[in-house]
Amino acid sequence: MEKLNSIIFYNIDKAIRAYRNYAQRQLKANGFTITIDQWLIIKAILENPGIPQNEIGDLVFKDNASVTRIIDLMVKSDYITRQVHPEDRRKTHLEVTDSGKKVIREVQDIVEKNRKVALKGVTTKELEVMYSALLKISENCLNH
Repeated sequence: MEKLNSIIFYNIDKAIRAYRNYAQRQLKANGFTITIDQWLIIKAILENPGIPQNEIGDLVFKDNASVTRIIDLMVKSDYITRQVHPEDRRKTHLEVTDSGKKVIREVQDIVEKNRKVALKGVTTKELEVMYSALLKISENCLNH
């Protein structure tokens, strides 16, 4: 039987978890209370103005309940505002506040340093091959 360390998907998940834990520790060590998930959701809203809340979950790989919980916390932290759609109460309009935009700008240097640390020793060619392989895996699973 194959060992866990020889399974590519185990190693992909391990790398992602290691990176997320490292990145979160770096944010905390630099005095930020924002989480990686909050950062992802703010970025998703900024990059996709008017995006429905249920589509945010698809973008950041979270279920709707988790996205709702994270958004609730970010509304309380004044990172985003949430307004009910005037014609359809099931829909909400999310907007990043000035405070949310500010925290994204402030953590950008840390995010870039985190990526640099994580990718140390990985060549551009290796990144290109990895990116291509990961896209193929995603397409295979989504189109099957």
